[in-house]
Amino acid sequence: MRDRADEGWKIGQLAERTGLTVRTLHHYDHLGLVRPSRRTSAGHRRYDEADVRRLYQVLALRQLGLPLESIGDVLAGTSSVEALLARHRSYLDQQLVAVRTLRAQVATTLAALRDAEGASVTDFLELIRKVTTVDDAVKKHFSDEQLATLAERREQLGEQAIKEVEASWPRLIARVQAAVDAGTDPASAEGRELGREWMGLLERFHGGDQGLKDSLYQMQAVNAEQIEATYGGPTRAQIEFISRATAANS
Repeated sequence: MRDRADEGWKIGQLAERTGLTVRTLHHYDHLGLVRPSRRTSAGHRRYDEADVRRLYQVLALRQLGLPLESIGDVLAGTSSVEALLARHRSYLDQQLVAVRTLRAQVATTLAALRDAEGASVTDFLELIRKVTTVDDAVKKHFSDEQLATLAERREQLGEQAIKEVEASWPRLIARVQAAVDAGTDPASAEGRELGREWMGLLERFHGGDQGLKDSLYQMQAVNAEQIEATYGGPTRAQIEFISRATAANS
């Protein structure tokens, strides 16, 4: 690999050994990341053992996805590698959540498009808008991680199931209100059945995830008036009825 044992590696030899390009090694030299310990009288770069070890340190950190500027700080001792990796892990976590959400949205849209043969481009774009748009009220009460989970649940359930659930809520709310108006005991067979249906529809949303359930209840509590005006419920009386019916089912 060397011309002579004491001459070190030429840049082309080092590029071949590491799988890098000569251009990349020039760039590392320019940034001060890996500079050859000496040059020949003709100006050619020569890398010694210490240079090669440093290069492999750069490559190891680069393999973790760290930017070159941060790698330079670590090797210079001006930045803690532990702190840097912790920040980088947080960044990667955010990227993973974003990719999960995007993948679920793409899969949901693709499945819906396959079921919508003959639809116009305008219909397609409206479908994409519906799948990818998240209401501001939802964003306030659900974390990015939870939104990714919800996007994945929507993909798993499918658009037809989503439509069925959305259509079921107004009918169920009306039945609960009728029971309230009639003075039905929430602990009765009818009341307990309404409670089971109610909780079943909610579970289609949260899938048994306690965090999603808590965020859903919080969103409903904060936006109760708006939700009631838009969807006709649930009112406080309806929620009280369902709470007592659910307790009776426990």
